[in-house]
Amino acid sequence: MLRQNRKFIAPLFLLLLLLLTACGENEKNTSSTTEQDTKEAETKTVQTTNGEIVIPTNPQRIVAEEYIASLLVLDVKPVGAPGLALENYYLKDGLKDVEEIGDYGKPSIEKVISLKPDLIITGNGENYDALSKIAPTVVIPYGELKNAHEELTYFGELLDKEQEAKDWLAQYDQKIANAKALVDAIIPEDASFSIIEDAGKSYYAYGDNFGRGGQPVYQSLGRKPPAKVADEIMEKQWVEISKEVLADYTGDYIILTADGRTVEDFKNDPIWGSLPAVKNDHLYVWPEERSWYYDPTAVLAQVEELTKWLTTKK
Repeated sequence: MLRQNRKFIAPLFLLLLLLLTACGENEKNTSSTTEQDTKEAETKTVQTTNGEIVIPTNPQRIVAEEYIASLLVLDVKPVGAPGLALENYYLKDGLKDVEEIGDYGKPSIEKVISLKPDLIITGNGENYDALSKIAPTVVIPYGELKNAHEELTYFGELLDKEQEAKDWLAQYDQKIANAKALVDAIIPEDASFSIIEDAGKSYYAYGDNFGRGGQPVYQSLGRKPPAKVADEIMEKQWVEISKEVLADYTGDYIILTADGRTVEDFKNDPIWGSLPAVKNDHLYVWPEERSWYYDPTAVLAQVEELTKWLTTKK
């Protein structure tokens, strides 16, 4: 009887051993597959000006040479940025503990390395080879993203924050619409606006995508430059002008960047004081510190500032 039972026990034991081994292999394979899927889910491939690159889906240490405002809007704080960005009038309070990486376009490679980034974002492709050896580097050429919608939509997709971008843009659009309605109720539709900078020995007129107030005035508030020079300004985006032709480039309203000078200074200037906009108190003077930037956060703040002036001035 014992001998017969042994005949059955041995095969059963072998079968059980085979089943346990198979289960172990399945668990191992399942675990490996899960780990592989997780690893793949941690990165994604994106198309850039330098071709397809693999980036983290949730980067934790971003060094950004450009587009810092859009990152902050999406609740993404970089670990490093150029000194110029850290001085941004509209962002500097939120960037106090961000490390400086040097000048825009000429970052310190050693400093960038020390920050151990897992993603680098820049608008300048000249340093791509050096930067891409440190971390995946996304180059969005300067001027390619032309307004808040293009910029926020791009980075919402890049950083998997599409909904956050849509929510912010919805609020942005509403605030811009409210400001435009206030201005349109007071300022004639055909009134022309000029964006000028006093550079000391010369002057510059700007278009709708070069700072100094062009974005809030021409894009957000929908205003137009003087018809005579509109095509030139909008095509070139900036034009150097002399005092002799100043009258050709100045419209009914002038938004003027000038450090250390006031409206009264320009009223007392023989040429400036002769311009209709200056005579009619349609001249707004602000420093470069506030007019130079044209990221989404800056544009919204500038719209609010200029709207207040346009709707409360005498």
